[in-house]
Amino acid sequence: MAYVVTQSCCADASCVVACPVNCIHPAPGEPGFGTTEMVYIDADSCVGCGACATACPVGAMVPDAALTTKQLPFIDLNAAYYDAFPHADRTPLALVPPQRRLTRGGPFRVAVIGAGPAGLYTADELLKHPEVEGVDVYDRLRTPYGLVRHGVAPDHASTKQVTRLFEAIERQPRFRYFLGAEVGTGGVTLADLRASYHAVVYAVGASADRNLDIPGEDLAGSIPATSVVGWYNGHPDQQDLDVPLTHERAVIVGNGNVALDVARILSRPLSVLERTDLAPGPLEQLRASRVREVVVLGRRGPAQAAFTVPELIGLAGLDDIDVVVDADPALLIGDDQRSQLLRELAERTPSDDPERRRIVLAFTASPVEILGEDGRVVGVRVARNRLVPTADGTDVRAEATDDVRTIETGLVIRSVGHRGLPVADLPFDDVTGTVPNDAGRVEPGVYVVGWIKRGPNGFIGTNKTCAQETVEAILDDLDAGLDEPVGSARRAAELVRACHPDVTDLTGWQRLDAAEREQGARIGRPRAKIVDPVQQKTTAATPADPARRRGFLRRTVS
Repeated sequence: MAYVVTQSCCADASCVVACPVNCIHPAPGEPGFGTTEMVYIDADSCVGCGACATACPVGAMVPDAALTTKQLPFIDLNAAYYDAFPHADRTPLALVPPQRRLTRGGPFRVAVIGAGPAGLYTADELLKHPEVEGVDVYDRLRTPYGLVRHGVAPDHASTKQVTRLFEAIERQPRFRYFLGAEVGTGGVTLADLRASYHAVVYAVGASADRNLDIPGEDLAGSIPATSVVGWYNGHPDQQDLDVPLTHERAVIVGNGNVALDVARILSRPLSVLERTDLAPGPLEQLRASRVREVVVLGRRGPAQAAFTVPELIGLAGLDDIDVVVDADPALLIGDDQRSQLLRELAERTPSDDPERRRIVLAFTASPVEILGEDGRVVGVRVARNRLVPTADGTDVRAEATDDVRTIETGLVIRSVGHRGLPVADLPFDDVTGTVPNDAGRVEPGVYVVGWIKRGPNGFIGTNKTCAQETVEAILDDLDAGLDEPVGSARRAAELVRACHPDVTDLTGWQRLDAAEREQGARIGRPRAKIVDPVQQKTTAATPADPARRRGFLRRTVS
């Protein structure tokens, strides 16, 4: 029996280190690690011990004998990687390098700005070193985990299991949270932090969307995907977002994984969404939704689609919606797994159930204008593209033709990529949307990690490798002799509470987390998110009733 990777995994390499026979690739240090769509298990080498499944934080490793019919394509996907990249020459054991020790004894203190995956992986890497006496993680929100809480689609519950890893990180005794604490304009400044810490690391992500730069983009009903994702995931900033669901059709521009996430959430039955942690307000709006079709526009062909093959396998395996492929059949003749899956989808006969919703994957199509009446979206003009080889012949580009059609819709969502925003007190490259850095170092004592460092690419676990690189730069500078801060850890806490009297710590977050889970358990959901900032603050500050808490624990354990 061999194990199989069954989703776009977090790629944090926990499974690679756990595997006793080194059958999981690409591993850290190998070409492709952190850039391939997932890691792959070599069935010829796997001994079926299950160590990878135990180590995997998102439950992606499944024995081949336990695969469902819909998961069977993952066997071929894993095998295809080893057909292209055989690893017979690999060493039989995963090599774990010895831990680096600092030449200076410390103690050192580090502040991390941002409590998402990049920030928490950075804290974890720092706390592996006894010379680091404390890591304080700041976030302007009262809830940690960043895009794992506010970005991962509600119907991808297994991916959110990575929070168990984050919970282990935050329970370390030298870890401290300051949640609900703005850093920058109107809050604690970089200068304040540098006075109390040896190093400050920014892990603030890339929170903006790229624009389409077409007429009508500013109409009501034309909104960015990041805002929609934040809306249905309960981000406090997006709960008043105007998401018109009164038209039978929605259009998503762009066909990456985020676009597929949004399409699924707009399309899947309420009976599915009600079992997820989708935010309560948006869930009620989706309950009244009239959307029956979501068109996903890709400017190039099926072979160049931005979504990953694991995400396509997951979409193709859904039995509660129809997936329709709108593409020239001549573009579906490839023998790669992406083309094979799309060809199979194109050959399916859609259901004749008028209540069944569908997702249309439309290729070689670009919006040229968003149409409006009375300031609101009523349609989008779409040009059919021809694919033209690039000068070197290694790729194709989309070139618009005169074949233009109008798609009636009340909602246009742009999903053409994220972009970082300028960070107070730091330099900024407006072209790349990142803070200029050298392996994470902005200057000695100031560092970046995650998307604000490298741009919006990679998976959840890619941030672990990124964090390791940035922490290595921090350690180099600590050894070289960074300036000793004039303040103390206590002084840092006093300063934060002076600026933000209602700041939330780890205990406060645990109260909020427990309250959400308890409310969810009452209605058969994993959690009922509390999204109002005032209610979050109140809940975080109010200890749970011990008797009620014990009862909740008995219910969840049993």
